[in-house]
Amino acid sequence: MNDASWGAPPKGGYWGPPDQGLDTGLAPAAPAGPAHDGHEAQQTRPMPIVPDSPAGPPSGGDHGDQDDLDHGRDRGAAAQGGPPFRAAAPHGQPPAGGQPYADGRAAGHLPGHASAQAAGGSAAPAAPLPAAAVKKRAGRDLRAAIGVGVGLGAVIIASLFVWKAAFVGVVAAAVVVGLWELTSRLRERKAIKAPLVPLAVGGAAMVIAGYLRGAEGAWVAMALTALAVLVWRMTEPPEGYLKDVTAGVFAAFYVPFLATFVALMLAADDGPWRVLTFLILTVVSDTGAYAVGWRFGTHKLAPRISPGKTREGLLGAVGFAMGAGALCMEFAVDGGTWWQGLLMGLAVAVSATLGDLGESMIKRDLGIKDMGTLLPGHGGIMDRLDSLLPTAPVVWLLLVVFVGAG
Repeated sequence: MNDASWGAPPKGGYWGPPDQGLDTGLAPAAPAGPAHDGHEAQQTRPMPIVPDSPAGPPSGGDHGDQDDLDHGRDRGAAAQGGPPFRAAAPHGQPPAGGQPYADGRAAGHLPGHASAQAAGGSAAPAAPLPAAAVKKRAGRDLRAAIGVGVGLGAVIIASLFVWKAAFVGVVAAAVVVGLWELTSRLRERKAIKAPLVPLAVGGAAMVIAGYLRGAEGAWVAMALTALAVLVWRMTEPPEGYLKDVTAGVFAAFYVPFLATFVALMLAADDGPWRVLTFLILTVVSDTGAYAVGWRFGTHKLAPRISPGKTREGLLGAVGFAMGAGALCMEFAVDGGTWWQGLLMGLAVAVSATLGDLGESMIKRDLGIKDMGTLLPGHGGIMDRLDSLLPTAPVVWLLLVVFVGAG
């Protein structure tokens, strides 16, 4: 799951401490181009590249990549104890690239600038911003994040235990929205035109086929979706055909095919409890990583991908997930035993962490903070599915091995 869903604690941890630098909230206008077209592109924020050997004291983490944005912005000025201005331009010249100074005024209109030039002296440095214009970044809206999380949980639980078909519809809808977010970001940031229509139709069909016809139906739907992507893209010019269809097949596998394993779990006689076990273990793993890492995290897990994740946080994820797995397999899943839950919890902690790192890698390549803005305080649907998608086939397989297909 997206790291920032757990807030921004003031101490080190799985995602590390948030940076304490200030953010003026003012930046030059972004250049026009395909990467900034559309409302969705305006909402997603760019993500900086993490250097191999960052200068200065360790920041502790990215906390959903948010602190990477803050830490990399005007780090030098913040370390000097002054306001986070851009580098001052030479006398009588505007800043590099023709951009205005940090307070929004062009060179020659700063206090004392004109008078100093008239007297033949040096131009006065830019005056500090008023205190009211300098604000500390507070991170995500915690109230909105909690409200959205509770609402999503209520919809999932209600549909899961009231009518199985309704939950299949929820999964299919999440898949379609996730595909829309992923293909939109690929088009905006990389000019990759993965065809959405065959992906959305085929993705929903994959989930439904998995529920009704099992694994065989899911594989057939996956193959037909890939074929539809190849044919659909032929209606456009051949330039970029290979990268577009490659991205389309990747999207079909990454989102709907992995989500199909949730439908396979649901098809069992005790399907709702299997799916609930899968959801509980994934969430508990993420929570354990945050709780232990926040308190004890010091050693980086994957600094080039997600600098805030720590090895201590991973151990917390393993411990919490194994405990939850033992309880769920003993009391929720028919025929399950506690020791099977321990093994399942270990596997879930590893797969959920790898899924989180995998989407962080994608977002770093695209240069964005979130995949979307649909869920206030959370980002997009894909920012909620990053840990769940790769964990679904792991839990399904272990359940089949331990207690059968049901």
